Amino acid sequence: MKQPTTSWMDRQLLHALRSLLGPVPVALVLRDAENLPNTDAPIVGTVRIPDRSTLLSMVVSPEMGFGDAYSAGRIQVEGDLVRSLECVCQSSPRVRNWAWRLRSKWFDWVQANTIRGSSRNIRRHYDLSSDFYQLWLDEQMVYTCAYFPTPDVSLEEAQEAKMDLVCRKLRLRPGETVVEVGCGWGALAIYMAQHYGVRVRAFNISHEQIAWAREWAKKAGVASYVEFVEDDYRNVSGHFDVFVSVGMLEHVGRENYPEMGRVIHRAIGDSGRGFLHFIGRSRSQPFSVWIRKHIFPGAYAPTLRESMEVLEPQNYCVLDIENLRLHYAKTLEHWLARFESAFDTVVRKYGMDFARMWRLYLAGSIATFRAGNLQLFQVLFAGSRCQSIPWTREHLYVPDLLETDDELWTRAM
Repeated sequence: MKQPTTSWMDRQLLHALRSLLGPVPVALVLRDAENLPNTDAPIVGTVRIPDRSTLLSMVVSPEMGFGDAYSAGRIQVEGDLVRSLECVCQSSPRVRNWAWRLRSKWFDWVQANTIRGSSRNIRRHYDLSSDFYQLWLDEQMVYTCAYFPTPDVSLEEAQEAKMDLVCRKLRLRPGETVVEVGCGWGALAIYMAQHYGVRVRAFNISHEQIAWAREWAKKAGVASYVEFVEDDYRNVSGHFDVFVSVGMLEHVGRENYPEMGRVIHRAIGDSGRGFLHFIGRSRSQPFSVWIRKHIFPGAYAPTLRESMEVLEPQNYCVLDIENLRLHYAKTLEHWLARFESAFDTVVRKYGMDFARMWRLYLAGSIATFRAGNLQLFQVLFAGSRCQSIPWTREHLYVPDLLETDDELWTRAM
């Protein structure tokens, strides 16, 4: 059967899509029509579009139209998917048009992070079967940015290095009490108890993750040191030496930052110290509408200035800020490689559309971090009466200097 030729209208739609994308080195193909970018850069990918309706959906809403069509298998990308998406992230200022902004406002309303809304949002993502995440996360199920002391260390080594870096930044001491909000499958809480001798109360509203964490704590022999609480962070009670949040601020919602600050102050007062680890941005803008629809409902990545809305009203002092953007890109590269190795298993268990959707999510996340559209901030802070402020930063990279640094601080007082 002869394939239909491309009409004048189809070519105009291809031209309109190219205008939105700009000169990214990606070819657009609809049947017998090919639209090439006006650039000398080598083509890194070819997007094959099957029909006018798919093309029109991409013109009206590029991000949503492409994401949904790719997940459904209607669009094929030949070449380097990650590099193609990275080029789009770097060079396409107009893909977030009126349709994108309208949908973003809609999600702001329907995915608001109230107590009930947060529970619904989190469970849509984290209460997927733990068996799914086991296919591509590290052995300890750490689902946040790793820390690579050198680029060639394994994912397992990098995740353990991240957890130890967090503990060193917080200067944890045996016998101290820690409250962690958004604890995932419990790896950090268990690590803090095992390696630093602290007692941890960890909060999470994902039933699947809490059940896993409690069982793991028993197997690790630290159940008497770590309590996993299935509850919202807003219900934290008790007084602690340290507050920790790794990978949760993105799910709080900017409108709730002042309340989160009050929760922190209620937990550690003016004498404690705390740590925020979160995906952020260099300038304020809404999160990806496609990811909010399919992967992370209710997500928002704040700028550093916006994150201070948590700390400033409570008069907390910022002690250290670090950006691990490239570490997150590398973490995601490991995740995607493992995901691709397990792709056939994912298809058998969850279906092809689901597998392609998660492939696109992981690939797009790599691209976004590489392009600098997303950042990964670690913010260390303390109350005005905190008596454990480091004299230097050497202890962050030379663990053996922890005690020496304590002595320097004591003499300085």
